[in-house]
Amino acid sequence: MAPPVAVSPLIKTARWSALFLGMFYGRQRFNYLKPIAEEERRVEEAEKKAREEQERIYKQLSEANSDTILK
Repeated sequence: MAPPVAVSPLIKTARWSALFLGMFYGRQRFNYLKPIAEEERRVEEAEKKAREEQERIYKQLSEANSDTILK
């Protein structure tokens, strides 16, 4: 096996710079998207509660309609 080749300092600097820039970009993007996702979760939770309430009412009405002696 051949001995490892020395990597240019310019390439090393470019790699580390890309790593840190990617971390910085990821943090900025996360901080931008976090409140949007929280709002979406809050809206979805409210919609879920309303949907469950409608299903509960529908179930009560269907049970009330089916519980007759006259069938």
